Amino acid sequence: MADWLGQLQDASFHRAGPAVRKAYPPQRRMTGHQLALYLQRRTYALASSTRPDGRAHAAPTLFSPYAEAFWLPTVKDAARIANVRAHPWLALSIVEGEHDTHAAVLIEGPAEVLTTVPEDLRHITELRNGGGTIAWAAYWLRITPQRLFSFAEHAWQDGVNRS
Repeated sequence: MADWLGQLQDASFHRAGPAVRKAYPPQRRMTGHQLALYLQRRTYALASSTRPDGRAHAAPTLFSPYAEAFWLPTVKDAARIANVRAHPWLALSIVEGEHDTHAAVLIEGPAEVLTTVPEDLRHITELRNGGGTIAWAAYWLRITPQRLFSFAEHAWQDGVNRS
């Protein structure tokens, strides 16, 4: 997973404009290995989508990185189901810490609504959910990321908030 994440981030920054590259300087980006560890340790993200009428919508969600995608188990009547069907794109924000110890990973890409997923993904997600069942997941959103950006302050990179 580290290689895929690192390559995705490199390609994202290569295509990014000067403002993004300035805001996320190379020395503040996570390595592929750091990205993999961070995303395995974090279990919730803020998912942002667009409602059918064009208004923004954001909600916290459990997520699992799996098979070069990000998977979000979702309850039956969640607003994000209609949102993704109307506008098949999602952004995930995974953030921790404050000031000189903060880190963030931003992911964007096309999304789709699924009703079935591989059984090993379901098992992985239950483990990420503290071992609790996710029988409530009527749908899954799969994001195939096209952009991934990370930022980590020096104190975070030196080991703060990475336990």
